[in-house]
Amino acid sequence: MNLKSLASLLITVAHFKVSSGMTINKLQSRRYVGFDLGTSGARISVIEQEEQDQSNYREVHAESIKWNGSDAYDDANSWMNAVHSLLRGASISLGGLNSVASICVSGTSASCLLMDRTTMEVTRKPRMYNYDVIGSTKDDKNAKEAMELLEKHAPPKHTARARTGSLAKLLTWIKEEPLSENEVLCHQSDYVSQKIMGKSTELVSSDWHNCLKLGYDVKNTKWPTWMADCFTEAGYSDALSENGILPLEIVSPGARMGVIHNEVARELGLPDDCVIVGGTTDSNAAFFAAAGTRPAVGTAVTSLGSTLAMKQMSHEYVEDASRGVYSHRFPSFEESEDATWLVGGASNVGCAILRKLEFSNDELASLSKEIDPTKDSPLEYYPLVKPGERFPTADSDKQPVLEPVPADRKDYLHGILQGISDVERDGFEVLQELGAPPPTIVWTCGGGSNNDVWSEMRERRLVTKFDNPDIKVKKAECTEASYGAALLAAATFIECR
Repeated sequence: MNLKSLASLLITVAHFKVSSGMTINKLQSRRYVGFDLGTSGARISVIEQEEQDQSNYREVHAESIKWNGSDAYDDANSWMNAVHSLLRGASISLGGLNSVASICVSGTSASCLLMDRTTMEVTRKPRMYNYDVIGSTKDDKNAKEAMELLEKHAPPKHTARARTGSLAKLLTWIKEEPLSENEVLCHQSDYVSQKIMGKSTELVSSDWHNCLKLGYDVKNTKWPTWMADCFTEAGYSDALSENGILPLEIVSPGARMGVIHNEVARELGLPDDCVIVGGTTDSNAAFFAAAGTRPAVGTAVTSLGSTLAMKQMSHEYVEDASRGVYSHRFPSFEESEDATWLVGGASNVGCAILRKLEFSNDELASLSKEIDPTKDSPLEYYPLVKPGERFPTADSDKQPVLEPVPADRKDYLHGILQGISDVERDGFEVLQELGAPPPTIVWTCGGGSNNDVWSEMRERRLVTKFDNPDIKVKKAECTEASYGAALLAAATFIECR
């Protein structure tokens, strides 16, 4: 062993300082845990640094659990049962969890519930990411009054004006039944983090990403005055106070939020100094998984799952609710960093239409090979499963366009894939119109990322639109949101490059 290697080993064994201010005195490599609570189930990723390149991480354990029953995805007990089960599985697989330094939780955007801050019991059943306050109950009167209140106070085109946003859900709860003294709002990832930390009194924590659709001012990192006016009119003048109905502490995703509860630590074999960090939303976590936590401006990630979601790094904050566009503040790993933004939106078009049109996996694979990605289809489809669009234009009445149907299934598939590609292209065009840069590289995740012909088709349309032959569309190596959450957990301790 040379002197340089020996010195490095001695430093590692002795201690190293982490960004949270903790000192680690353990020879064993530290590990970081990420959870993702999705629409179909929950997943855990456990990562550690690569020995040869400590700016990279490797996943040492991953496991998924499917929700049992049609309603389990919106049941808070199911979330916690899944977390405990996944941690036990990781402990068995890895021979214990005593080296876990931190945990991060991602959840579906705007999924929230009300909880008693003293008992941590759920007081109002979760309303999930796709819960539209108008039309989701038999009596829309309360929801309509809540939306009138929101539309009166929220700035035009603000993201929080959405009928599926967490602020709309909270105001509707207030209209349906006055809140009790101890009720407080928690997003899905907030709730899981709070339960792991065992915080049962005055403080409920959240993060920039989950609170965006609750109305939080991510540019100035504070609750805006218009929200105080809105809640005052709703009868809650102290909503933003320490004993109010909103999370009191809002941190950067990946920033230290607290430590694990000692009883939870003992039960699961986790160290009692395990840190819980600010969470994120599932789509943002997927961005981190695909692009890392230090991507260049212009880097984009498109998720081609049941629906199409796009996010892109930008120096400019952009927002336009009428087009379904919003900006998440990118996690800040250094106090001196200038703010950067994850801008984007989510369309209702996506791979779900392929299932509705009964394209099997084998058929998709064989027919795609017959498509020439350098040629346009004459068919102009807007491949929605049902009416309604969110992005690149928010239009609840937008109708699917799936006709005419050609005799050849290959031609039909070509038209459908082109239609989804056009929505992606138009989405990036809208982002540029609002101030974001054109994309430079588009990492792709989701089932659609496995179709190389489709990737070529999408790349050609972007190159043509932005007149830049250097734009690339590539399949992301890492795509799981739980892996992205684990990277955020690691970023608390070791600066990600």
